[in-house]
Amino acid sequence: MARVVLIIDDNESCAETLLVALEAIPGLEPCVVRSTHTAWKKLEERQGEIVAVVTDLHFPESSGFELISRLRSEPRYAQVPILLVSGDSDPLLPERALSLGANAFFSKPYSPYAVRKKLEQLLC
Repeated sequence: MARVVLIIDDNESCAETLLVALEAIPGLEPCVVRSTHTAWKKLEERQGEIVAVVTDLHFPESSGFELISRLRSEPRYAQVPILLVSGDSDPLLPERALSLGANAFFSKPYSPYAVRKKLEQLLC
């Protein structure tokens, strides 16, 4: 069975950067989607295969916060590691993300290496 990390980001260059960084993790298959709506479709299609989620915060149809809350409310995703990345400058954002159930927060610009290392740590 595949071990998929779902990358949700509507910014093509950010998504591509994460894709390249996470492809370096042996045994993981990064999968990029551009919206939370598409993310939910992918979560259903690849149920049981998605082992982590890396998401941006702002999307036209909903927020990363809504996504995190919904994931944490569903038993099948309650333990899936979630990493949130955001360019938002609100100093309370990391605390809010962690309180909703994110496992880590990275402020843009972030180090792709740091994101990869954190994900590796969470998946061990």
